[in-house]
Amino acid sequence: MQGSVLTIRELCESATVSRASYYRSWRRREPKQEEVAIRDAIQRLALKDRHCGYRRIGRLLKREGWLVNHKRLLRLMREDNLLSLRRRRFVVTTDSDHPWRIYPNLARHVVVNGINQLWVSDITYVRLQREFIYLAIILDVYSRRVVGWSISRQLDSGFAVEALKSALNERRPEPGLIHHSDRGVQYASNTYVEQLEAHGIVISMSRPGNPYDNAWAESFMKTLKTEEVDGRRYRDLEDATSSIGQFILQVYNEQRLHSALDYLSPMEFERQIAKRAVETDAADGNPKQQDSHSGLNPSGSQFPQPRRRSTTSTNLC
Repeated sequence: MQGSVLTIRELCESATVSRASYYRSWRRREPKQEEVAIRDAIQRLALKDRHCGYRRIGRLLKREGWLVNHKRLLRLMREDNLLSLRRRRFVVTTDSDHPWRIYPNLARHVVVNGINQLWVSDITYVRLQREFIYLAIILDVYSRRVVGWSISRQLDSGFAVEALKSALNERRPEPGLIHHSDRGVQYASNTYVEQLEAHGIVISMSRPGNPYDNAWAESFMKTLKTEEVDGRRYRDLEDATSSIGQFILQVYNEQRLHSALDYLSPMEFERQIAKRAVETDAADGNPKQQDSHSGLNPSGSQFPQPRRRSTTSTNLC
């Protein structure tokens, strides 16, 4: 119970009702909404600090007015894969909980200089009033554009594949593109891997317990939660899908300015890439249009890059 002046014990004593009877009656009436609210509070606190254990989460929940038994808290965190990441090298994560192949991290040292060279993917949850739904996205690192997305009630490989298919239909990349993700079962499953291999896409996965390997996707999810999800109360799946889709396509891709793109939106940046490529081809007398390289370079990179001697001018910031 949240925000009460009196504790549950005091309320029950004043009404001469046992706490066990109170909880049985209350859970029969509002079990789903209470469960979703508590899970949302737990996920918000756990994702803020992935090294925060269930005992500290319990204390933080108590400060916010939630009374959650430590056994129930541990169960909920285990079910939602929110148990803290240990700082030792032999940390056990869900990476080893599935039988699928784990691929090496090929994206760490990639120097991206065009679109359709490196895609990153990620999954997050979105809270409705009585349930959670899940969003999968695929983002082009060079332009920061979300090129594919899908929403589902089920946290399985099916909706991750739908996001991938939408990205492939939108971009139609040449073979050799690197697809980077975490080691979750959605991305390691045969169904997902077969889609990647059928299109000549190279598979890359993050190191265990290292969120920095997927920083651009994590950054987008933070932007989505801050600028769209946190200020909304979606009625149902259809309402959430419509609103989130509008944010991705019309706000984030078309309007939101990125300092790393010289304060252009992803779509504006890609249009400048295409324009620069046409101008370069015309000047060189080459009619072939290039769609993956240009003189524009977003500042910085998601991944650590090796030092190189540079004889060219500095990139745009």
